[in-house]
Amino acid sequence: MIKKIQYLYEKSCSNLKIYIFTVKMLKILSSSEEHYLTEKLYYYGNLISAKTIILSNLRLIIHITKNYLGYGMTHSDLIQSGNFGLIKSIFRFNPNINIRFISFALYWIKSEIHEYILRNWRIVKIATTKSQRKIFFNLKKNKNTLKWLDKNEIKVFTQILGVHTQDIKEMESRILSQDITIHPFIELKKKKKNIINNLVPYLNNLKYDISYVIKLNTNKNINSKYKLNHTILTLDTRSRNIINTRWIIDQEKKITLKKIANNYGISAERVRQIESNAIKKMK
Repeated sequence: MIKKIQYLYEKSCSNLKIYIFTVKMLKILSSSEEHYLTEKLYYYGNLISAKTIILSNLRLIIHITKNYLGYGMTHSDLIQSGNFGLIKSIFRFNPNINIRFISFALYWIKSEIHEYILRNWRIVKIATTKSQRKIFFNLKKNKNTLKWLDKNEIKVFTQILGVHTQDIKEMESRILSQDITIHPFIELKKKKKNIINNLVPYLNNLKYDISYVIKLNTNKNINSKYKLNHTILTLDTRSRNIINTRWIIDQEKKITLKKIANNYGISAERVRQIESNAIKKMK
């Protein structure tokens, strides 16, 4: 009966709820158990110990990521980033230092979550330096409204964070700005007064459309090669061979007028004349 209830509960929940439900059922390690397992991993590379420690701390990731839900990211993605930080920390932890593993792992967990948020907040990365990251997360955490900061609020933030006023203003503008599509829409009204959205025809002149220009140039190159090959076939055999050896084959394989003249038993000047006449005919 218990298994049936659990099955129905899992069927009625989302994948995230099932994950959270499963993680909360995992055993929490005591301090002595954790120390024993971390020593086995540190000294002997025991991956089973690493797995046990990671599983026992997954519930903490769920708790930490709840503080970052206001950044517009999905909870499952935040959890995944935190889990990645947890995995990275387990192989850097030294059991000889007198702290619990999770206290050490907290830095790596938050670091991965922060990195994920910064990568996905905007199309262009919003913060790249350590100072910008500090300003970004502190502004988001302590800003209560969507309104712009006044002079007094900016002054308070500069004192708390130890940064310049201009840095606060610049980061605030980045946070409050929105990504704009490069394909803006206009509203067109039909006879029945139904509003439909159409792309703004700002590329009516196709010479400014990169994809069209590339396609056009590619077609020109193909046509040029076809015309060149067709024209060469209209020449006589000797003229065709001279043009091929002088102009068509690779630069490294080209031969001199004198060598061609020796092959045909004629003078180099005569080879030059045949070449010149063949080019004129091709043109």
